[in-house]
Formats: sequence, structure tokens, C-alpha cells
Amino acid sequence: MKKIFVILTVAPGILSTTSCSDLLEAESSRQNIEPYAGEKTDSVFYAYGILQAMQQLADQYVFQGEMRGDLVKTTAYTDNNLRQLANFSATTANKYDSAYVYYRVINNCNYFIAHSDTALYTGSTNVVIDKYVAAKAIRAWAYLQLGRNYGRVPFFTEPLTKISQIDNGGFPELDLAGIVAELAPDLEQYSGMQPPRFLRYTETQATLFSVGSPNWEGTAKSISPYNLFVPVDVVLGDLYLETQQFARAASHFITYLTKVGTSAFISPTRYGATLMSKSLSTGRFGQVADEDIPNQNDRNPDPAMMSWSSIFSRNSLDDIITYIPMAVNRQNGQTTDVPLAFGFNYYATSEENERIGNLREPYVEEIQIQPSDALNLLSDSTEYYYYVRLSGQTQATLYDSIRVAKCGDMRLRNVITQVMVEDTAVQWIDKYKYANIILYRNSTVLLHLAEAFNRLGMPDAAFAILKDGLSENLISRNNADVYYCQYLSDETRQALQTTYPVLSAENINLFPVASSCGIHSHGAGKAAGDCATTNYLTGKSPYTYDRMTGLKMDELAKQFGITIGTTKQDTINAVEDLLCDEYALELAFEGNRFYDLCRLARHKNAAGLYGSNFGGQWLARKLDYKHPQKDLTIEANWYLPFK
Repeated sequence: MKKIFVILTVAPGILSTTSCSDLLEAESSRQNIEPYAGEKTDSVFYAYGILQAMQQLADQYVFQGEMRGDLVKTTAYTDNNLRQLANFSATTANKYDSAYVYYRVINNCNYFIAHSDTALYTGSTNVVIDKYVAAKAIRAWAYLQLGRNYGRVPFFTEPLTKISQIDNGGFPELDLAGIVAELAPDLEQYSGMQPPRFLRYTETQATLFSVGSPNWEGTAKSISPYNLFVPVDVVLGDLYLETQQFARAASHFITYLTKVGTSAFISPTRYGATLMSKSLSTGRFGQVADEDIPNQNDRNPDPAMMSWSSIFSRNSLDDIITYIPMAVNRQNGQTTDVPLAFGFNYYATSEENERIGNLREPYVEEIQIQPSDALNLLSDSTEYYYYVRLSGQTQATLYDSIRVAKCGDMRLRNVITQVMVEDTAVQWIDKYKYANIILYRNSTVLLHLAEAFNRLGMPDAAFAILKDGLSENLISRNNADVYYCQYLSDETRQALQTTYPVLSAENINLFPVASSCGIHSHGAGKAAGDCATTNYLTGKSPYTYDRMTGLKMDELAKQFGITIGTTKQDTINAVEDLLCDEYALELAFEGNRFYDLCRLARHKNAAGLYGSNFGGQWLARKLDYKHPQKDLTIEANWYLPFK
């Protein structure tokens, strides 16, 4: 313990004054010799110091969350540190097992919080409070990661600057429930607050600033300062979700969606992955019959449905709530090993940019992390839904029923680059191609809200987020006084307008029908359809509540040899597994997976539906292909050794 905190004693005086180079610049002439953060420029400087500490934990966040999950597999080139994470043999000597990187963020936050003058105003504007609250939110996020990774961890909220504070601190060791009990009540008072909106040039309204180009590419990478921070309601929602406080979790996710995420900085949720023609005739998909291939105009008739993969592009803000942008080269700031682990040398020089096949970017053959067989199977077996135009009809008139193409979910295909090397298909994952580490997206919040709704006894509302998205159609009637969305119960419709008022009279205009889209449609085409309000969408998608929950129940019964009944609890468990699949398809490789599995396993154990440790058995089965060195049916074995 002393070893960890002795290192921390250096952090407040050093890290907060270290330049963040080209990525995280701020103007300040003050050196932080004195514990002072009471001027506008100093508060910005301190906040960027915290963000630099976030950069230093980025690699560990991704690798700890993904290598222990079920969506990746190792290769002959995998670094031994990553391999140990993957098979649960990591010791305290592992490069990516360090509680210190999270405590460094926490101690910087503690220092800033303790020494901020929250009464400092410029005119009528409080120039510190937004950064003060942002520091509290980031601190809570860091403690959340510690609790997820280590179980019980030392907890402190005072800045540590002296050895005596370490020796005599007597810090309590708290689990996730204890961490939430300590931090959540204080954060509650800031619910609904926007994150800081830093701009390098105050005379402009631009939200991006350029930070230079990587060595291999001439196009500059930019940063959105607004997206560097974790909104209070997002982290509160996650804290409550992790500890089965589902009503509070849902409330804060709704507050984010209706009061914070309505900013112009947040893009609409309607977008989809492009149906890739080449995937219909190559790779594992096999040849698709001509009659099952929609023509070019009908693959995705709505142009707004064509941009899912752009979320991960160089400077896109689509869907991103919070991310950690890494430096563009080794000379200019904190770099990352994550792109290289997935086979992309982001920091290659022109001399190192060797071509593989017809690729014109610095991919390498020594790929360390690839999609698991389980993820490929899930993606490949997902149905793709599309409308086919009736012969002789125009696009503005009737369409035939939705058809199904057996070509899989398009999200994984849209973040893969594949070439043939000596008659072997080689694949690279492109989500980290531009060295941006994404922590939260709108999709994350919507899926977490669905998870909370499900465990609150509203599995139909959870499924609605997957199928149709949040919009007036969920609660509206047509001229015949029949609800458009018939799979929702009356109780759920009422709850969405009152108890969990995401579609209340006050909020409903925030989710217009024209821009609503279920998460599953991001990769599976026209999964919606049952809530159609015009003749243009007459088809009924096979992606229905009853069918999909039934299929999932059959799958679980076969896998675990259990008897699944017809109670609401059986349905809730099935919908939870549908959500688990959607997490995989939507958020794969983004650092979330192991934590999602553990959280869902705890939900299942708490429910006790198929036995007190069904969650442990469920998680262990998903990870069995890794041949883990520990018995993962035991929750204590989910945690890393603390160092």
C-alpha cells in the first residue's frame, strides 16, 4: 500500500504542472508550487492535468476490459501481458495491472477539488464550478473502475501530498456498494449539469481544435474539449446500475438524455452500418441468393442510416459522449499501444509504412488481438432486414414485406479491414485506427437505460430501445385508437410518461419519430416496423419481442440444461441476454465487455431465478474458450491482484 501512495506523493506537484503537449494545452503562467486553483486559467490548467492522467490509464482501461471478455482471442503475436489477462493468470507483475494509474487520476481530482474556489465569478458566470464538478465526476468514474477490477480498494477523497498522510491515513477499503454510498449523495446535487466547454480560441464558436497529423497521414487530428469529460448523470447512472439500484440508474440516464445530451454537441441516434456488398459473396458469409440481395437504392434508403462506422473516424463527434484522444506522435505527448495491438501502427513513420496487399495505411501482420469465434458467430448469425420495392412502384409508395438476408450484422464488418495475404484472409479491427479511446457513447447510455428498465420489470421497454428507439410511436395511437407499438404493456407506456418520464409531455419532442432508431437497426437494417405510421413502412420485421425472447429462452435452456418457464422473470432474463448480445455487436473492443459480463452476472445471481450462482455459471461458460486459469464461477476470481 505504501508503495502505491509514495508514488502518488509526487503526482500533485508534478503531474498537474506537466505539459500535456499538443493534445491538452492550456494557458497559465502559474507553477503549482502552492495549492491554488482560484483563477480561471489555473482551473483550466489543473483540469487538463487531470485529463493527462486519464491519457495515462487509457491502454490499461481497454486491455483490462476486453482481454478478459468473450469478444477477443489471442494470436501467436500476442504480448504476454495481454495473454495473461486473457487467461486470468495475471499477477501483480503484469504491465496492465496497476491500481496506481487510477489513483493518479483520483489524487489529481482530489487536489483540484480541495483547492478550487467555487465562489469565483467573472461577471455573473462562475468560472470554476463546471470544472470542479467535472473533477468529481471523473473521480467517481475512476473509483468505479477500481471497484470493478479489484473488488475492495482503499478509498480517500483528500489530496495526498505527504508521507504522514499515507502512514496515518487509515483509509477504509470499500467495495462498489461502499464507493457508491460515499460518492453518489454528493454528486446528486449536480445532476443535470453540463460538462465544461473548453475552447482554445474564445473568439470563435468552434468546438474542435487541431493537434497535428500522425507521421503516416497528412490530415490533422482534432479534439473536442467538450467530450473530454464524463457527465455527472452518466457516471451516476453507472454507479447505481452496477449496484442494482435500477430506479436511480434509469432516472439519471433519462436526465442525461433529456437535459444534458440534448446539446448541439450530441448527434442524433439515427444511423446504421452500411450493407457491404463484398460481404455477401466473400468471407464466411458464403454466397447469398440474388433474390435476397436488396438493390443499391434499397439497402439503406435513408441517407442518415449510413454513418455508423464514422463514429470511429478521425474527428467524428457522432454519438461520442466521452473519449480520451491520444497524441498523434511520440514527440508530442502521451501515446497508446492499443492501435498496434489490433494491428495498426498509428505511430509509423513513412519508412515504416510497409504495404500489405493493396493497403495504403500502416497495418502490420503481427496482429495481437482478433475477434473471437463467439463474436464472429454472433455477428454472422444475426439476421439483416430490408425492404424490397414492389415492381413498378416508386420509392414513395408501398414496399413489400421486410425480407431477411442471411448476411449477418453489419457493425463488425464495418470496423474490419480484410485482405488476402498468401491465400489467407487477414483481418484488422479499425475502431482504434485514429488512437481515440472511447469511454461513453449515446448508444452506451441507451443500452444501460434498457438494462435498468429490464430489471425494473419493463422488459418490453428494454426491447423497444433495441427495436424501435425512443419516440412518440411507443405511446401513441392511430385513428382507429390502436397503439402503434402493440408489444408495450399499458403499465410500461404509463411509466415512460410518469415514473421514468423519458416520453413525458415535456420531453417527448426531444425524440421525434423521424430521427428515432432502435439500436439493433445500427447493424441489422430495418429491425423496426411494428410501430409504422404510414403506408411507406407496411412490412413487419421478424425482429419481434415474442419471437426474439422465445429464441433466447430456447438457447439458454439448451446451453444450461435448465427449465425456463413463462413468468415475467424468465422474460427479463431472456431480454437481459438479448442486451448482452447487443452490447457485443454495438460496443465490441471499446473496453466495456468484461465489466458488462460481470454486472449482468451479478444481476442474475441477485435474481436467483435459476439458482443462486446462475450468473457465475453463465459468465464462466462465455469465457470457457479461453481456458482460464481460475474458476470463474466464483466471483472472487473475477478480480485482478491489487498492486
